[in-house]
Amino acid sequence: MSPVNISRWLSREVNLLQFGTPITCVYNPLVYARKPHESYLKQHAKQGIDVLFLGMNPGPWGMAQTGVPFGEISLVRDFLGIDEVVRQPPIIHPKRPINGFSCTRSEVSGKRLWGWVQNRFKKVSAFNERFFVANYCPLVFMEESG
Repeated sequence: MSPVNISRWLSREVNLLQFGTPITCVYNPLVYARKPHESYLKQHAKQGIDVLFLGMNPGPWGMAQTGVPFGEISLVRDFLGIDEVVRQPPIIHPKRPINGFSCTRSEVSGKRLWGWVQNRFKKVSAFNERFFVANYCPLVFMEESG
């Protein structure tokens, strides 16, 4: 099964999950940010890597906006070469809007990770020869406070 097919299967499965208090809102970027997420998988996921960098779950200003793990917007667009349309989730938390690649907030962990990749490897293709970055849970969980 291809990474895109696995992602689509995972997206369907996690959409069936239900959460109780204190969780009041859940975003699934595999659905509303499917285009950039699948571009990321097609361009960067491959068999035979040596190391998988594994994040916990998307941050509100990174993957929640771009569909890319640790998705610092400027690095996703300019270094990874991904700039796709991001739709809106079905329920929007008022304190965590989805602005896609127009978001002006910064994902600190994404800036550190992809900034390190850029500084160390210069080209993302060199990084992709041995490494891949993913989250083990694709969902963004929010309480009422955001």
